[in-house]
Amino acid sequence: MTELQYAARSVLLAGFAGPVVPSWLPREVGLGLGGVCLYGNNVAPGHDLAALARSLRELAPTAVLAIDEEGGDVTRLHTTTGSPYAGAAVLGRLDDLEVTRQVAAGIGAELAAAGIWLDLAPCADVNSDPLNPVIGTRSFGADPALVARHTEAFVRGLASAGVAASVKHFPGHGDTRTDSHHGLPTVRAAEDVVRQRELVPFAAAVAAGTPTVMTSHVVIEAIDPLRPATFSPVVLGDLLRDELGFDGVIVTDALDMAGAQGTGPDAIGIPGAAVRSLAAGADLLCLGPETTTDGAVVIEQVVEAILAAVDDGTLPAARLLDAAERVARLREEWAVTPAAVAADGATGLADPADPHSVTRVARAASLRAATAALSNVPVLPGPAVVHVDTASNPAVGETAWGLPCGSLPGLRSSVRLVPKDLARTSPPTGPSLIVVRGATRDERVWEWICGAVRGNNQTWLVELGWPDPWLSALDRVVCTYGASAASTEALAKALTHASGMPSGSLPRRGS
Repeated sequence: MTELQYAARSVLLAGFAGPVVPSWLPREVGLGLGGVCLYGNNVAPGHDLAALARSLRELAPTAVLAIDEEGGDVTRLHTTTGSPYAGAAVLGRLDDLEVTRQVAAGIGAELAAAGIWLDLAPCADVNSDPLNPVIGTRSFGADPALVARHTEAFVRGLASAGVAASVKHFPGHGDTRTDSHHGLPTVRAAEDVVRQRELVPFAAAVAAGTPTVMTSHVVIEAIDPLRPATFSPVVLGDLLRDELGFDGVIVTDALDMAGAQGTGPDAIGIPGAAVRSLAAGADLLCLGPETTTDGAVVIEQVVEAILAAVDDGTLPAARLLDAAERVARLREEWAVTPAAVAADGATGLADPADPHSVTRVARAASLRAATAALSNVPVLPGPAVVHVDTASNPAVGETAWGLPCGSLPGLRSSVRLVPKDLARTSPPTGPSLIVVRGATRDERVWEWICGAVRGNNQTWLVELGWPDPWLSALDRVVCTYGASAASTEALAKALTHASGMPSGSLPRRGS
């Protein structure tokens, strides 16, 4: 194997489908594969994702082992139950940096206990457009300074548990109405706006020493109108490296996304996207949640494309070797950390039953933050609960969501609907809650909700997503700023408390 052949594999972060280690992976690791990222398609009933991660760590002790565990609405370890950690929007509303650091440390402790040492989080995107379909509650807020200070706190919290952060999605995905999973978004703001808004949190993260930064498949028109950031040497080289002074590893967002590989006859595919991103200055290429029966085929195609690009001069060999060296340094610095933590007996930090554990503290802080984010909680004894699924999902992989109805004393009924059900479903009568993520995202859903709330003065809308300004058209709305288990548990307790029912240990605002 030549130096270039090894380097071409060492910059790849592969994915695979299913809850068990695939048969092809040991060979790829032996050939120098850089690492593996776990996704929602690795979650399956009866299988523990953390156990899968530990198996991968045993197979490849020094390889990159990554996951996008943001807390809040985007979780892999808690896909089946919802995250017990408050999401970014909740943390931003509380604006307590110590709580944000505690939550990140708790997430990091769980990851470290599973052997995962690279977390593709936090989102440093400034959610300036409330109709953004992919960021929303994943953002700390719409104020750049607030997002900056909480991004830094999150990075430090992960690091305290021995987990490296990957601050995303550079240089910002907040001012978009296109989801880069499905298309190519463009930010059309003026350059001074981009610099004073989008870049502020990333500059803070770089100054705080974030080890990695993740690119966005977004065109920033004022900086490079021709290429998405992932493929732009102007964005990755001139801006991130030279101007912001970032010297760590640049990680791509998943290259199987439409914003990277394209769609239709003009699609360049994952191999083409890999070459372009590497040439632009990216170091660790996230191939995405590969779902074919043999992920090694995609890896081989990408390696061949990289080597062919070196041969024809499209990709300088020095650029490939530089990327490989950066990834190697990242592995040398961070891959040993979780093992050292375990050796010191610190895995107890990830025991939620231990009242002194980092995770226990983080979960309690999350519940307090989620409670503080609530306002306008109604007195509504014995409500009926209607969940309406708008299919609004901020990241690939479905996560359990919804109000824990078992926590509501006197609950009259509970039902789950999808938009097509609404035409033949009468609005609820009596005390009732309509629970939804993105109430205005589907015209059928919004029309039905408006009719239900206006037609019954005991019906309330519960918005679990980022609040749309249109919600002001209704006068009975509760916003949670997230659909995590922390947020919905906090709401259930607050509803119970407001209605005068026994509630157990309801966290008090500000406690």
